[in-house]
Amino acid sequence: MIISASTDYRAAAKAKLPPFLFHYIDGGSYNEHTLKRNTEDLSDIALRQRVLKNMADLSLETELFGEKLAMPIALAPVGLTGMYARRGEVQAAKAAENKGIPFTMSTVSVCPIEEVAPAINRPMWFQLYVLKDRGFMRNVLKRAKAAGVTTLVFTVDMPVPGARYRDMRSGMSGPNAAMRRVFQSMRHPSWALDVGVLGKPHDLGNISTYRGEPTKLEDYIGWLGTNFDPSISWKDLEWIRDFWDGPMVIKGILDTEDAKDAVRFGADGIVVSNHGGRQLDGVLSTARALPDIADAVKGDLKIMVDSGIRTGLDVVRMLALGADCTLLGRSFIYALAAQGQAGVENLLDLYNKEMRVAMTLTGAKTIADLNHESLVKIG
Repeated sequence: MIISASTDYRAAAKAKLPPFLFHYIDGGSYNEHTLKRNTEDLSDIALRQRVLKNMADLSLETELFGEKLAMPIALAPVGLTGMYARRGEVQAAKAAENKGIPFTMSTVSVCPIEEVAPAINRPMWFQLYVLKDRGFMRNVLKRAKAAGVTTLVFTVDMPVPGARYRDMRSGMSGPNAAMRRVFQSMRHPSWALDVGVLGKPHDLGNISTYRGEPTKLEDYIGWLGTNFDPSISWKDLEWIRDFWDGPMVIKGILDTEDAKDAVRFGADGIVVSNHGGRQLDGVLSTARALPDIADAVKGDLKIMVDSGIRTGLDVVRMLALGADCTLLGRSFIYALAAQGQAGVENLLDLYNKEMRVAMTLTGAKTIADLNHESLVKIG
């Protein structure tokens, strides 16, 4: 299979995956309006074309938290990555390392920290939720530190799970979900062998290590529902800030006042994010929210952004809107599902090429050259 455009991977993933897994990664919450706006609003951003600027020495390199990145992209934390390819977190981490960018491991990964960290030489990032079980949080933070994790990414926009109706229709949750998943898997034999049989164990590796017993996929939704904490506030992060001596990033910022609170808290970075349209439907797309947030806190901390990014051109747009770096979620999962580690590496090569074309034709030789002057105001 030859993929010539980064957007082709979605179709390839849909063909290979059982529906419950495809729709879990592809869907959003409620009626999915924000999911659609994330891509539509970003594609409406017009770049300012410039020519004859001698772009021979163009560079995509950047630095983030003292770490050199080959391009301003990191792989975002995605739950159940190991269900999309055999030991998927390991494959994705190796792909990111080979392309010189960070991999962020999810709290609810299939592979535990202790399996992924030794598989790569580049330090990875780790994502954590504020959960009711503080014992788990302390345990996983100690394990992350012992594994050499450099950057902690706190997801704060999930005090309760969003209403994801597509999951109920697809078999990820809802009546007779386990039976429906079995039947779907039987109809996708390539996935069933590679992941279903050879990719075991299928549990939440980080949580199972802490509990001392498997936390299976059928326990996933229930565990999330009982452990997310709607009482979360900034004070709940204070002990973690004291414990964690590396960079700390707050993920799930969509409002300028929350961004200012993150500065006051002492965060090293934020991720402007609406959880890929998977939490509160009807909120702003990240492309709409980013400029005001950048105006409010640019220079006080590092600004990252996710949600809606599907091409290298989208990365350039987000940087011009004020981001320092972007995170890829769905995009890399589609590639991982289709072709494993090789797919993710090819996807990142495509992003690299697409960024180089966009920067060449906007006259931006470096990442720092991308700013509001790279955009055309319409209307």
